[in-house]
Amino acid sequence: MFVDRLSTILSESLETLKTLLTMHDLDQCRAKYIGKSGLITALMQELKNLPIDEKKEFGAKVNQIKAQFEQAWFNQKELILAKELENKLNNESIDVTLSGRNSALGSLHPISITLSKMLNIFSGLGFDIADGPEIETDYYNFKALNIPDHHPARAMQDTFYTETSNVLRTHTSPIQIRYAQKHKPPIKVIAPGRVYRVDMDATHSPMFHQLEGLWIDKGINFANLKGVIIHFLRLFFANDDLQVRFRASFFPFTEPSAEVDILSKNGKWLEILGCGMVHPNVLRNMGIDSEEYSGFAFGMGIDRFAMLKYNINDLRLMFENDLDFLRQFQGMSGALL
Repeated sequence: MFVDRLSTILSESLETLKTLLTMHDLDQCRAKYIGKSGLITALMQELKNLPIDEKKEFGAKVNQIKAQFEQAWFNQKELILAKELENKLNNESIDVTLSGRNSALGSLHPISITLSKMLNIFSGLGFDIADGPEIETDYYNFKALNIPDHHPARAMQDTFYTETSNVLRTHTSPIQIRYAQKHKPPIKVIAPGRVYRVDMDATHSPMFHQLEGLWIDKGINFANLKGVIIHFLRLFFANDDLQVRFRASFFPFTEPSAEVDILSKNGKWLEILGCGMVHPNVLRNMGIDSEEYSGFAFGMGIDRFAMLKYNINDLRLMFENDLDFLRQFQGMSGALL
């Protein structure tokens, strides 16, 4: 039944794509079918309700349908861009008699400023900084983090798969696994970087920036986690009285898990990051004795922190390179004031 619905949705989406004439309509169509609440994405949520022997076949079919849609979407995008360029060349001309423009000094991007502030804080707390590949294996992106085959979390991630069955990493957690496999405890590391998920609107981007942290040692507990997070948030937002709360949540790679909120100036709580104690299975995948060591991990969106810090209401402004927008950040730096 679900396979038939997928085929119907694919046929409908391909016909719709052929009629679109603008990039705006094209983006809306992408969101409708494979966005976070898209029709194809919604069917993927049914994985958890299927018998185990049907999950693999159904998951493969969904990925195939998504790939067909994305290729058709890309082809239509090329046609639209080519048409727009043709119209632009036909209707515009250059006045070579106009005087030249003065060169303007550049400035740091708000995401660069935000990341620099974060790195300064965590470096001051003794965290090392690690990096890793953006194209990851299924093992490091999912299995090593206690996310088994056909787990619903895989669908929730809206993952980009490559032709070789690798993935564009959906979080920077794989960096932590790789780092821990090469270093013995105590481990204290943060992992900033670009990550990728199939999503795009005013608050989501298919490519965005994330920072995750890991601290493993003997006797590490939730109180240590709370202390680090609260200290970081109050320094970052330059507010010693910032109200912070921890709400119970679920992540496959931590147990217990929590989501962290801060109290905004208008009196509303804002979700800001996720965290928890590292799951024993994840410690074992790192090659660490879970009976001797414990640890905590946390993850936050750098772009979201930049939006909150500088009152930016549309994530897409970060990637459009609009000079009027970027000039607002001239003279700023990542130093803590």
